[in-house]
Amino acid sequence: MTLEIQSSSPADTHRLGEAIGRILAGGEVIGLDGDLGAGKTCLVRGIAVGLDIDPDLVYSPTFTLVAEHTGRLHLNHVDLFRLADPISPEDAHEIGLDEYVASHGVTVIEWYEKLARSGGTIATLHVAIAVEGEERRSIRIEALEEGSFALLGDIEAAAGGIRG
Repeated sequence: MTLEIQSSSPADTHRLGEAIGRILAGGEVIGLDGDLGAGKTCLVRGIAVGLDIDPDLVYSPTFTLVAEHTGRLHLNHVDLFRLADPISPEDAHEIGLDEYVASHGVTVIEWYEKLARSGGTIATLHVAIAVEGEERRSIRIEALEEGSFALLGDIEAAAGGIRG
């Protein structure tokens, strides 16, 4: 099950993230993919707002790999950019990915395809952001397990005016 959303600006992408963050209940794992500058971290900042976390504290944790934030739910923001592709199960275990995923918070993984290529498909939702212009983005959200189909429907309803 898939949802396609057109974002005309970083503000649209941020608002979509907020809508997603407000819906999350904990335990979700969101895999994010897209080229450099596509808006992955912008979306995560919006998710943070939806989780009652100050978006100014959210940055791409490229050098630390994981940044943790506390709000209505705990947000584990993972960035796999600097790790080899594909990421081995051993490397994923070494950075503690299994512990973050097992938490009752929300885990968002940037550069998720690096993990998925090694068979580490642990996400409940996969979000792919494609650049279509200077600020225009096509955002594809896919429910990866039956339990996340309802979540995708809630996101579709909450996306409202953002959906293109």
